[in-house]
Amino acid sequence: MSDRRKVLPQYVLPKRGLTRFAGRVASRERGATTTRLVRWFVRKYGVDMGEAANPDIAAYASFNDFFTRALKEGARPLAEAALVCPVDGTISQFGAIEQDQILQAKGHRYSTTALVGGDRTLAERFHDGNFATLYLSPKDYHRIHMPCDGVLTRMIDVPGAFFSVNPTTARGVPGLFARNERVVCVFDSKAVGRFVLVLVGATIVGSMATVWHGVVNPPRVRRVREWNYAEGQVTLKQGEEMGRFLLGSTVVMLFGKEAKLAFNPLWEPGRTIRLGEAMASTSAQPVTSA
Repeated sequence: MSDRRKVLPQYVLPKRGLTRFAGRVASRERGATTTRLVRWFVRKYGVDMGEAANPDIAAYASFNDFFTRALKEGARPLAEAALVCPVDGTISQFGAIEQDQILQAKGHRYSTTALVGGDRTLAERFHDGNFATLYLSPKDYHRIHMPCDGVLTRMIDVPGAFFSVNPTTARGVPGLFARNERVVCVFDSKAVGRFVLVLVGATIVGSMATVWHGVVNPPRVRRVREWNYAEGQVTLKQGEEMGRFLLGSTVVMLFGKEAKLAFNPLWEPGRTIRLGEAMASTSAQPVTSA
């Protein structure tokens, strides 16, 4: 069966209702019921609790507390690279942006303008630049960290659909990452200039949050919302947490052509990646480790 046919049921599923329901369930503190749910999830998806700052399953008051669990100190050392991987997950796609077109999967592309919510001026900054799309599976650590030092300038909340973002759906739903709900975070950096880090929502992703704002959605509205930040108001160092998914999803990053990026030669679509490993170099700082 083709990927397009496999995803057809998603077009008719009540994705928004399922997402609201999942968010309510995940946030409830249900004592022994929560512990049983977490224990089942750990077994089903093979979650390595040995890496968690608190490995005791019974210590998590809600499923969201478990899902956004912290890692042990030192569990993800940072490579010496201009850009480090911001998440644990799997590489979906990465490489050059062809004019304004980003590769989603074989046969599918979408525009930088669509991804950032329709702001053509912002999108033009990344024409002929580079992108990386990283998928976080249910078993992964679900906090997102900074790939380099950055100063936040804008945050844009873009309403959208709630398709799954797993590899089959990425191959089967055109423009997936520019159709789903997403939070666009715009940073300036001395290392690579202006870059965008996009948190893409999905079916049953209860919400997305950033360290400077807290939970961005809900509330969910049918118009684009935007916040602007004064210079220096939010400054984050490479490796610092910038946000988290309350249930899993995908991160898309855009970089301008002035960054002159060279991706880690070990990277390829489908490869498992870990927070802190070398992602890319600039012309001034080559990748020295994986």
